[in-house]
Amino acid sequence: MVPVLVALAVLLIAYLVFTAVWTNLLWYRSIGFSGVYTTQLSARAVLFAGSGLLMALAVGANMVVAYKVPPAYRPLSVEQQGLERYRAIIDPRRRLVTAGALVALGVLTGSSVMGQWPTWLAFLNRTPFGVEDPQFHKDVSFYVFTYPFLRLVLGVVFATVILSIVAAVMVHYLYGGLRLQGPGDKASPAARAHLSVLVGLFVLLKAFAYWFDRYGLVHSERGVTTGASYTDVNALLPAKTILAIIALICAGLFLSNLLRRGMMLPGVGFTLLVLSAILLGGVYPLVIQQFQVRPDELAKERRFIERNIEATRRAYGVDGAQVVAYGTQVETDPKKLRAAKATIDGVRLLDPNVVSETFQQLQQVRPFYRFPDILDVDRYLINGKPTDTVVALRELSGAPAGQQSWVKDRMVYTHGYGLVSALGDQLADGGVPNFLTKDMPASGDAQIKVERPQIYFGERSPSYSVVGGRGQQELDYPDNSAAGQKNNTYAGKGGVPIDSFFHRLLYATKFQEKNLLLSGAINKDAKILYDRTPREMVQHAAPWLTVDGDPYPAVIDGRVQWIVDGYTTATGYPYSENTSLGNATRDTITDTRSAVARQANDTINYMRNSVKATVDAYDGTVKLYQWDTSDPVAKTWMKVFKGTVQPRSAVPKALEAHFRYPQDLFKVQRQILAKYHVTDPSAFYNGEGFWDVPEDPGAKGRRQPPYYQSVQMPGAPGKSFSLTTAFNPRNSPNLAAFMAVTSDPGNYGQIKILQLPRTPPAQGPGQVQNSFETDPQVKDALYKLQQGNTTVKGNLLTIPFAGGLLYVEPMYAKASGGSEQAPYPLMRQVLVRFGDRIASAGDLPAALEKIFGDGPAPSTGGDGGDGGTTLTGDARQAIADLQKAVNDFEAAQRKNDYGAMGEAWKRIKAAKDALAKAGAAPKATPKPTPTPGNS
Repeated sequence: MVPVLVALAVLLIAYLVFTAVWTNLLWYRSIGFSGVYTTQLSARAVLFAGSGLLMALAVGANMVVAYKVPPAYRPLSVEQQGLERYRAIIDPRRRLVTAGALVALGVLTGSSVMGQWPTWLAFLNRTPFGVEDPQFHKDVSFYVFTYPFLRLVLGVVFATVILSIVAAVMVHYLYGGLRLQGPGDKASPAARAHLSVLVGLFVLLKAFAYWFDRYGLVHSERGVTTGASYTDVNALLPAKTILAIIALICAGLFLSNLLRRGMMLPGVGFTLLVLSAILLGGVYPLVIQQFQVRPDELAKERRFIERNIEATRRAYGVDGAQVVAYGTQVETDPKKLRAAKATIDGVRLLDPNVVSETFQQLQQVRPFYRFPDILDVDRYLINGKPTDTVVALRELSGAPAGQQSWVKDRMVYTHGYGLVSALGDQLADGGVPNFLTKDMPASGDAQIKVERPQIYFGERSPSYSVVGGRGQQELDYPDNSAAGQKNNTYAGKGGVPIDSFFHRLLYATKFQEKNLLLSGAINKDAKILYDRTPREMVQHAAPWLTVDGDPYPAVIDGRVQWIVDGYTTATGYPYSENTSLGNATRDTITDTRSAVARQANDTINYMRNSVKATVDAYDGTVKLYQWDTSDPVAKTWMKVFKGTVQPRSAVPKALEAHFRYPQDLFKVQRQILAKYHVTDPSAFYNGEGFWDVPEDPGAKGRRQPPYYQSVQMPGAPGKSFSLTTAFNPRNSPNLAAFMAVTSDPGNYGQIKILQLPRTPPAQGPGQVQNSFETDPQVKDALYKLQQGNTTVKGNLLTIPFAGGLLYVEPMYAKASGGSEQAPYPLMRQVLVRFGDRIASAGDLPAALEKIFGDGPAPSTGGDGGDGGTTLTGDARQAIADLQKAVNDFEAAQRKNDYGAMGEAWKRIKAAKDALAKAGAAPKATPKPTPTPGNS
């Protein structure tokens, strides 16, 4: 009975393995990338078999040798009497026990090594970088491709030798070659010679390890920066060389035991090796670091800091970043400012991080459709002009509540429908998005035409769907026709055929769903769609890429295409700073929303956006295009997976127009540039001028996300669609710099940083947000807006303007309750700041008019943008005095400083009286809560 059960278990395991492998192969064939899967399988199989056989054969051979050379005489002892019982049990089954142990050892070894297939294939197809490291003058490819493979080989051989030693000791002990009791030698000559050879091989491998450890110093973290430091080069490097020589000599002494008897010389050699490792590898570098480097660290480390700065900037692709001084000559002439105001157009007020609920309420149409919680920003030609546009796909959330069944869930509600888009810089009446594409079906005047609106492949598609069967009706959307709904039958080339019994059996097993095998609703030509989110499709098609967390849809020649950015990364670039990919890319969006995927916490020190990928939302066609044509890592993998990546010249112009600079790469680069914009070693050592990514004004403790917007940088001929961010000085809320990288095809990837003067300090995003919230007139406007509503802050955009920075923040209002529909945000106010001038109005032109209009200073009353009065100089001064007095009062109130609160209260009264005399008293003035100290 037991053999039958074992045989059945083996057959079941084999069937499950076959199902997993074969269904994966069918999926890869459906997207035209079967070679990627078979290449991986082949590489895994070779590594599994090679390493497993090496381990099993080496350990088995040493066990056989130990068994074949037992001592001629085993003296009687209690120890040997106990071992005799074990020998009596094992000997009759010796071959079976040995074979079972070796098979298990081989399987475990092969299973652990086969996961290293990328290291092996990259080594076999390595491509030179054309750049040498400054210490050993080896091409960078040695550290990225060759060195990891050599460490892998050494690790496998080390493990093999160590396990061989353990196995040989066990067999020798079992059969008397080694003993712990009795007179005379405790090891037979054969056992001593056998183990001497094995230990000699171990020490010989240690010599190789010491030698290759020298190259690993270029990744050292001992010094001020990453890379070989003064101590590494002047103490540890010669120490490793000496240790390698000593280990080589020691290995020779152990191997000499084949010719001579005695362990004295090998013992002396081994002791010398251990002492040398402690003294040369540990104590000596510590002494050099403590007594030579620390007293004069900058002088000793300057050369190595220079190496780190140069390598890090090159490895992360920021060596071409332009840093220019900005903000020292801010325009103040009212006439020139009014003239320049005309250039402020196209500011993206529609915040993709806020208006998802608005899209959901106005364009969901039916409750079984949904939009992502973060929308995407792209640009389209609207009326012949490139325009920032907020876009989203109407994806499926499943059959309506109470109507679920397997057929409905898997064969009727199979796909989303339609793209919805809205102007980024204009809103319709009532503060709702000004839609360009809307409704189901899209209205006839839609400015972005979509010929195939069905979304079978999307970010929120069902885990699997059965589609395309003859006569199958898949819901597009409900309508007013006689049928009550518009249906579609999938006719795309994507998907795996499931109209045969064999395939239905396989997928019933894979998804553990009997209906896939038994349902009569699956007709001829039916296909099954699964693993169909854009990120996972690209990740499977190019397993060597790290995929950006935010794919976005674009309409290309009438079809919806998902655009996915792929990165090549490495950990072996010499002297480059290590970065945690997960930590560098975290911000408010990744921490609070589901639409943008978080990156794993992998450590990297090299990154390139080497591939642009597309996934057709209708038929799932995957295309990979080479983007960074100079990246050696991408070239290496293109050799491995030949024909999977198309050249950059194959990118259609219509597609390239929608490429945008990817966010995750930008976040990593801004973290690097926060330090590595400083290129002088002395300043870098002292931490002078280091920056921080600012905290998000709307989410305490989280980084501000970067924003896509069209901006005109100083010296540029016009606006470009860019990804932007701000920097604070380290440990300071002020503004240090503004960074933008363009996505326009003609100048794609150009990083430009505007560095602000340190004195007087410019206000950072958090301070600007605070100035909005404490400005008396803005507070009055927002107070009115909050009656019955909840206010939601939009993106605080920073825009270079007139030698300074213009801040624009849309404010949304969401009903607090009482509506039949779920409340959703509507834009009601726009807050603007330039210099010390702040204004609030119902739209951007009105707010700008208040700042740059006929009067040189604003008058805001929260009137929704229907005008204001021209203020005199006395009125403007009184407003400034009032604002400062209120701020001082609130600061004193937080400290419970009643004396200061009383003084501030007097200044508030005086400022109000001055405003009244100037004839410009605000409609509402903030009234601090009286306390015992100011009553």
